[in-house]
Amino acid sequence: MIDDGAGAAAPEGAESEIGDGDRLSLGVAARLSRYLQVLTQARKMGKATISSQELSEYTHINSTQIRRDLSGFGKFGKRGVGYNVDSLVREVRKILRTAGQHNIALFGAGNLGQAIASSDIFADHGFRIVAMFDVDQAVIGRRVGGLEVRAFDDLERIVGEENVVVGVLAVPADNAQEVADRLVEAGVRIIFNYSEQLLQVPPEVTVHTSSPAVDLLNALYFYLT
Repeated sequence: MIDDGAGAAAPEGAESEIGDGDRLSLGVAARLSRYLQVLTQARKMGKATISSQELSEYTHINSTQIRRDLSGFGKFGKRGVGYNVDSLVREVRKILRTAGQHNIALFGAGNLGQAIASSDIFADHGFRIVAMFDVDQAVIGRRVGGLEVRAFDDLERIVGEENVVVGVLAVPADNAQEVADRLVEAGVRIIFNYSEQLLQVPPEVTVHTSSPAVDLLNALYFYLT
């Protein structure tokens, strides 16, 4: 591995400085996720190495902060050369505990669902969409992005058989709570919600709601201030 921070390189496969019982702060986790996004894209573009300055230019996070974040988990490289992209992708995934493959069930075979199923957006980060559901008899049985659209009634069985850990909701807001309830009953503890519905779930279930409008408002606020 190589690092453009101070210090000697750590050997390949060196243990990270985070223990199994430790949790990252929200700020560190958010920044590491952003670094991983850039690193994954850099790898797809064929880049072998990347410097903290390049990461800074893509993420708008100070390069000193980037080096500080990464050095807290080990020495990943060598000053003056940059980070090895493949190695750093593996290490950051390990730190974020997303190494390996995680299975996703996708709900909704409309335009948004079809776009998600046909995209590499999840596969690039080790997530695999193993099932796609809808209630519309006209689309059930069709293939979208290599997946057969399943009937909603099959949810519990397929979640168990495919070891689904994440449910992705690309359904109308009026249907989102019902889907979330069924996922919780089936044992899924992570829900990614593309609808505008505010979901009520037990405390042990994590819901992430993705809203382009909210993201734009956030960006506009920082632009104006």
